[in-house]
Amino acid sequence: MPQEMSLAEVEAVARTAHAGQTDKAGRPYAEHLSAVAEGVRARGGNDELVAAAWLHDALEDGVLSEEWLDAAALTQHTKDVVRAMTKRPDEEPEAYAHRILATPGARLVKAADLAHNADPHRLAALDEHTARRLTQKYAAMRKHLGLAPGD
Repeated sequence: MPQEMSLAEVEAVARTAHAGQTDKAGRPYAEHLSAVAEGVRARGGNDELVAAAWLHDALEDGVLSEEWLDAAALTQHTKDVVRAMTKRPDEEPEAYAHRILATPGARLVKAADLAHNADPHRLAALDEHTARRLTQKYAAMRKHLGLAPGD
């Protein structure tokens, strides 16, 4: 089996895959990935979960494929968390939350993702309707996952 990818390699793959992509406020998407990775580390996440944080939106956004993930030199745990974090088209929030809760470590990665998504500075850059809609969406997901607002 090939040597496992380093975190620097995972970060480089994620930055390249998401290159040119921006968030809802027009910021480079890699800023979000970096913030989630830092949030995972700050919450006590290990390297496997930090790697998953860098890749958490790659399948959902279609910038990397399931085939890429299958073949990637990553631990099965990292792959499982990335898959758990990948929201499927038309998937109900409850089903998505259930999969996250059923996958060890995925709740911690999602907590870091939600914390960055709900950051008041990020939301302030959006129009009022979008900011209100997203605030409600993130609060609902925190509730499904049993996360307090500050988690």
